[in-house]
Amino acid sequence: MQNPRKSPMNHINTAEFAAPDVATVVFDRNRLRIEDITAIAAGRASVALSGDAAFRAAITRGADFLDRLLREDGVIYGVTTGYGDSCTTVVPPELIGELPHHLYTYHGCGLGDYFDAPQVRAILATRLASLCKGYSGVSIGLLEQIALLLQHDLLPLMPSEGSVGDSGDLTPLSYLAAVLCGEREVWRDRQRMPAAQALAEAGLTALRLRPKEGLAIMNGTAVMTALACIAYQRADYLTRLATRITAMASFALDGNAHHFDETLFSVKPHAGQQQIAAWLRLDLDCEQAHRNEKRLQDRYSIRCAPHVIGVLADALPWMRSSIENELNSANDNPIIDAENERILHGGHFYGGHIAFAMDSMKNAVANIADLLDRQMALLVDTRYNNGLPPNLSAATGPRAAINHGLKALQISVSAWTAEALKLTMPASVFSRSTECHNQDKVSMGTIAARDCLRVMTLTDQVAAALLIAVRQGVALRAALPGAVSPDDLPGGRLAAMQRALAADIATIEEDRMLEPELRRLLEQIAARKWALYEA
Repeated sequence: MQNPRKSPMNHINTAEFAAPDVATVVFDRNRLRIEDITAIAAGRASVALSGDAAFRAAITRGADFLDRLLREDGVIYGVTTGYGDSCTTVVPPELIGELPHHLYTYHGCGLGDYFDAPQVRAILATRLASLCKGYSGVSIGLLEQIALLLQHDLLPLMPSEGSVGDSGDLTPLSYLAAVLCGEREVWRDRQRMPAAQALAEAGLTALRLRPKEGLAIMNGTAVMTALACIAYQRADYLTRLATRITAMASFALDGNAHHFDETLFSVKPHAGQQQIAAWLRLDLDCEQAHRNEKRLQDRYSIRCAPHVIGVLADALPWMRSSIENELNSANDNPIIDAENERILHGGHFYGGHIAFAMDSMKNAVANIADLLDRQMALLVDTRYNNGLPPNLSAATGPRAAINHGLKALQISVSAWTAEALKLTMPASVFSRSTECHNQDKVSMGTIAARDCLRVMTLTDQVAAALLIAVRQGVALRAALPGAVSPDDLPGGRLAAMQRALAADIATIEEDRMLEPELRRLLEQIAARKWALYEA
């Protein structure tokens, strides 16, 4: 199979996500992409540790250098000293071997929901990527054990709460360290079981960590970076989905497609904004002459949709850069420079770039939820939907009096949007001094990433509801006398999307429970069912 890192999965071509083949991501010192991590997370890629002799020699040099320093009575933070503010505490030589065990033991205090299986796979892969850079002083055996956990899908039960993002994701990553040593619990074949039992059944032997290996596993940004990779992939797809929903909403509202004119957008040169407008032109007849009976200017949630969705589209490239730089960094402390035989004490565990990217992403994503919420409000209101029935109900005759269409769905959309907007408070500004004022300025990157994923989920829920609304609205508009059929629009894209949605969502004539359809649509959004646009 091809290595997605060497033949990267095109994040523009979403049809790629349906590919049944399982690729292999090889871990060495080379650069990985977000798509490598998300493919592993989703089970679309397997993991292999490189067998290259030069790579393995570079890893071994770091471990050998640490061994030599220990024999020479060198002072190494977290190896011959205590951790954090306890760095002035000298550990007796006979207790050095026990120190890594104590580190992951006393950090076993996480709470909250457990990270789900894709998230844990992404976390393990992200930590493995950092350790493979060769600056953490770990052994090949440790790298092999992490790779084996992924290969056997032995996933540590990892609580999601308890990290301030520095000194790395200590508490959640302690659960990885413990599992490597046969302690705590894992998910195996969707069953919760003791790690020792799972390792034995997989034919694996529990590790005894070398002096710096506990610190190397835990003292980094793997959790926040892994979550950021997943958030990025979801946000990237959202730009396309929100654009297609906007096109369908514009058609259903009998809107003015010339709001997306190419010349109009050429005078405001934000590339992402221009891309959203170009996608809308693919879906709508933007060359139509303005009809006198139409409102001169559509309301902002339609007319300014490229300006809202485009903010996220324009932000994604720099977010990718920050996330991938963190993914490909040695985010550890101390850094072991075996080649020059130096121990470098610093703060590479600090997750500020991820925190800023996640705080920014959740803001841009929540704004898209708000945009779609406003589109929903237009669609269901006879004052603004240009001739469509109240609440988009398709009921006719006497039964129209007892049917309420999408009235409650619009209320739910409002609730999900409000919750998404409430979560946009940046986490990074809530740094708290901790650990005896040693960690006196921290990133809160993991909280930012968790918040971002929650905002993504709420926005996906809004999008699922809008798919029901625009499918209904397009059908109702097309049925009106003299209306243009979506089949007559250029490219037939809206017609194809309408047919795809109609296969899952029957026209709502009699009121019915919509939760099953919403959940099915959420699954399809997660699976990126619809191949929406290419750059």
